[in-house]
Amino acid sequence: MAQPRQIHFVTGRLAEHSLRRLLAELAPRAGFEFTVEVLNITVAALLTTEWVAPRIQIPAGTGEVMLPGYCSGELAVVQAVVARQSPGAFVVRGPKDLRQLPEFFGQAARRDDYGAHSIEILAEINHAPRLKLAEIVAQAQRMKRDGADLIDLGCDPGQCWAGVAEAVRAVCDLGCRVSIDSFDPVEVAAAVQAGAELVLSVNHTNRHAAADWGVEVVVLPDVPGTLEGLEETLDVLTAARVPLRIDPILEPIGFGFAASLVRYHEVRRRWPDAEMLMGIGNLTELTDCDSAGVNVLLLGICQELAIHSVLTTEVINWARTSVRECDLARRLVHHAVTHRTLPKRVEPGLVVLRDPKLLEFGTEGLAELARQVKDRNYRLVAERGELHAINALGHWRHTDPFELFEQMRAADPALDVGHAFYLGYELAKAATALTLSKNYQQDQALEWGYLTRPEESHRDRQRRRAAEEAEG
Repeated sequence: MAQPRQIHFVTGRLAEHSLRRLLAELAPRAGFEFTVEVLNITVAALLTTEWVAPRIQIPAGTGEVMLPGYCSGELAVVQAVVARQSPGAFVVRGPKDLRQLPEFFGQAARRDDYGAHSIEILAEINHAPRLKLAEIVAQAQRMKRDGADLIDLGCDPGQCWAGVAEAVRAVCDLGCRVSIDSFDPVEVAAAVQAGAELVLSVNHTNRHAAADWGVEVVVLPDVPGTLEGLEETLDVLTAARVPLRIDPILEPIGFGFAASLVRYHEVRRRWPDAEMLMGIGNLTELTDCDSAGVNVLLLGICQELAIHSVLTTEVINWARTSVRECDLARRLVHHAVTHRTLPKRVEPGLVVLRDPKLLEFGTEGLAELARQVKDRNYRLVAERGELHAINALGHWRHTDPFELFEQMRAADPALDVGHAFYLGYELAKAATALTLSKNYQQDQALEWGYLTRPEESHRDRQRRRAAEEAEG
């Protein structure tokens, strides 16, 4: 039988207890054996490869050396030493938080083929005739960057947009495909001549002109809330050889939402090979709910019914990133349907409000952390409804960051203004994490899925400024 791989973990004194306890449980499940080397440093996050290299001692038979994720510097510096001590061994960085080691060792599902999709995103610029050309171009650029396949120019009913051709050409010049949303045959004809390739929308009122446009159209029923007139329009357009997609119209909640879903299913049953489109803005724009989850559910319905295009909008603030959400969602639902697997633990970018899993020290881990800290630097932790501050002077806890800070200040009257500001900033993040059941890691940005904004840690900022001062 093949011998399990031997992994040598490098850490600092503070993390030794937690690391050994975790590895004792993880190693048998992940199929490796381990050794732990505790270097003469309290916090492993302060390690650098230059500092580690002359101090590391590799046991015989080691095949892999894992440094903490925060260990800065070039791995080659340590690799050169490791190769001399154990030929064939290699050096890697582990995760930044040791509690993420289970996932690091393959607990998450493989996603080698993840990313394919079969749903096209039409992103509508609402009330385009009311906007300046520069505003239309800016919105189109952003939507294309976020994943839109077509930019839809939404027109206003009741008047013909004199600038429609100029707007279509400007968006086409960006390398975008363009659709036009109008019932006005004159307006549509000008847009098509300028480069629009799809017309939203066609029913009995304008189907007579569709054959002259020479482009694909989206067909609607004549009476919203029904399929009335749909079959007749389809017959007329099919006879004229007009390519088309069908949209039975999604209704808002309280105005026939469930019944409208039935109509989509009915259209797929009656026309199994027809292309279809779903306008999803009636849910995302008209429901008091963050749009990400709504978009995932609607695109899941589309994937199962082979509806290959959706029309989305980004007008109301809670739906302002719908294009990006749809781009992630279409990949997730495609993966779930084609692989017949649950859409779970696959797309972390769509888990925005709360984190997929809480990583906690627990009561014992916090107590051990408090026993091992021997310096005056604060370690901040947020878990189980409480904020914790730990340093050599003590361990304080409270649910209120203001009360916690008063405890810290009473124990350390010499706390300077700059450090107080830093602690206030970190405690604000920690309190937010508690409120939303998110993970808090000191000096790291909170995870907001695809909305996460990376931030430079306090320690990295200090190092950078010191280096700049030394150079200057």
